[in-house]
Amino acid sequence: MSVLMPLGPWGVLTIALVDAAALGIPMDPVIAAFVYKDPRRTLIYVLMGAIGSAVGSLVPYLLGYTGGEAFVVRKVGRAKFARVHALSEKYGDLALIIPAMLPPPTPFKLFVFSAGVLEMTWLHFMLSVFVGRVLRFAILSVLTIEFGPEIVQIIQTVVKHHSHWAIGILCALILLGVILYIANRKRSSAQAALV
Repeated sequence: MSVLMPLGPWGVLTIALVDAAALGIPMDPVIAAFVYKDPRRTLIYVLMGAIGSAVGSLVPYLLGYTGGEAFVVRKVGRAKFARVHALSEKYGDLALIIPAMLPPPTPFKLFVFSAGVLEMTWLHFMLSVFVGRVLRFAILSVLTIEFGPEIVQIIQTVVKHHSHWAIGILCALILLGVILYIANRKRSSAQAALV
């Protein structure tokens, strides 16, 4: 990673591409390191990481799309695939957005393979991964700026040992963000109508 640090946002994009396509590089410490080193570029790091993840995820998506269910079952087993498949059919895009937001040990690539098997359109697929990763990297960046890069290890430990709590807190934060956004839009509209 230190080799790519001078490349700034392009380094983040490269690491995210390689991570999503094949190797499984832990992206949270990467984003945290870049953001901690240069917080003024946080937004560009978040966007480049999300773009890299979305584009790189096309590789396992296409493997699932072309290889079908047999390929994915061979990789992860019938029971695990059946669970992910049921979630994907029930929740649609959210079944990809939420795992894209969660840190390891969430089996994100399994959801990506499943999206391919379900023949999710590539546009929905790319948007779902992008949205999930933007939310994840944005939250991580804010926490890194506030508490330092050590927050990555704390988050991973909490998710690993208390995954239900972590998912609940994440959903509550998203809901709070949506409520605040809608309230702000309504207030802006009301103020504009008064002028």
